[in-house]
Amino acid sequence: MRFKSLLTLLALTQIICVSCESDDDNGIVVVPPRDRTEQQVTDRDSLIGYLETHYYNSALFEDGGDFSIEQILITELPKDEQGNYLALPNPEENTLLMGAVEKKTTTFQEADYEYYILRLNQGGGENPNFTDAIKIKYSGNLLDEEVFDNNVNADEPLDLTRLIPAWRDVIPTFSTSASGPTVNPDGTLTYNDYGLGVMFIPSGLAYFSNPPSGIPPYSNLIFKFELFDYSILDHDSDGVDSFREDINKNENIFDDDTDDDNRPNYVDNDDDGDGVFTIFEDINEDGDPTNDDTDNDGIPNYLDADSTASTQDET
Repeated sequence: MRFKSLLTLLALTQIICVSCESDDDNGIVVVPPRDRTEQQVTDRDSLIGYLETHYYNSALFEDGGDFSIEQILITELPKDEQGNYLALPNPEENTLLMGAVEKKTTTFQEADYEYYILRLNQGGGENPNFTDAIKIKYSGNLLDEEVFDNNVNADEPLDLTRLIPAWRDVIPTFSTSASGPTVNPDGTLTYNDYGLGVMFIPSGLAYFSNPPSGIPPYSNLIFKFELFDYSILDHDSDGVDSFREDINKNENIFDDDTDDDNRPNYVDNDDDGDGVFTIFEDINEDGDPTNDDTDNDGIPNYLDADSTASTQDET
């Protein structure tokens, strides 16, 4: 499995630069990445062109049931001798992607992005949060159909905060399996009524100008996936689930830093920088520091540097 090298973000912010030879003293010049808004226009046109010229085997999924990503067949429309696209073959069996996908929009690094979802099964369980760990089977490919990544062990949880941005937008819109897995005689697990879909994402919600080996810069990507299960994470073990540390409610966990110490709240065990760990600001000791407001100023103790009451205070 190449997950760590391909999906994982190596830092909270991307280091985006490309080096090439120069005549300066160092022999290296740093080339800035393309403008994100301008690149999104190019990416959007490319994705739309793909969706308008490719179809999938829609009839297979009409009656419901549990299917695998291997059964999702995406095919380019046939062409005539001049290279012009022909009509959709067997329309009773196939559907053009553009007529089946959901168009979504999001903002990332001050650029507006469009991405697309083919929702083949919503799933019968619950939806994960954008900061949770998920159990998922996936396969990723470029628009030229080259597969660049897939996972072998779908039971190994993947942390959504460490994945490319599109996953935090798409995966929480699907539900997990309707019930816990069945353990087979060989030890493998079988899930039922799980989320099944395909995401078509622009480079700006993937690796943009700084992809790992095997993916060209500014590549739009496609991921097929089966979403099985999830677990809520508390990354800093401070008693506040990570999804609740999105204080400004913009579903970007990286820009919430109450004490401006360059550590986002979800990985900061003293969110307000008052010297009292968040876990000890749970004054009523109900396991939830978010509902303790000692001075009644509308700001929970763990986000209020003026409130330093602690469960460790001497009585």
